[in-house]
Amino acid sequence: MGAARSRLLAAALELFMRHGVSGTSLQMIADELGVTKAAVYHQFQSKEDIVGAVIAPALEELEAVADAAEARRRRGDRLRVALEGVVDLVVRHRGLFAMIMTDPEVGRLVRSRPPLRGLEARIEAVLTGPDPDAETLVNSAMVSGALLVAGMDPRLTGLDDETLRRHLSATVFRMLRLRPRTAGTTDAAGAANARG
Repeated sequence: MGAARSRLLAAALELFMRHGVSGTSLQMIADELGVTKAAVYHQFQSKEDIVGAVIAPALEELEAVADAAEARRRRGDRLRVALEGVVDLVVRHRGLFAMIMTDPEVGRLVRSRPPLRGLEARIEAVLTGPDPDAETLVNSAMVSGALLVAGMDPRLTGLDDETLRRHLSATVFRMLRLRPRTAGTTDAAGAANARG
């Protein structure tokens, strides 16, 4: 990705977080960058394209998490890899998750994209396993909701990434009655996250 495109996406995300997608115009993005509206159109044809490009890196990371989790043979290992990957994703993309959760326009655009729906289903299948009972479904819903809300909770904005990651992991592992992996073990999700 070119430097101009990266700057545009960073500026757009900042404006989307401040004003919402519907409250941000292409002219506002251009003004923020000190360029013409035509320069924005040179990179993207619409605001929806910009939203798609803003969320694309997180979707790619979520796909890597799903791949790594599905590659594990044991259910407990699949759960651990998925939870660690999703926690890391939520921590590193706090602003993006806050925007997705609070801006109805972004939520609509994101959820209308087939790749995200497919990824959500894959992660959900890892969390619940085949033929989940009511307790498993409720636990999965609670964990998913807790992670999304924690990523955007203003009370947690002062926490550094490592502290937030550690406490989120401990909480979701407790909720699902899982023991965390022992220190020193690695997996494909950890390797993917280290690259991110």
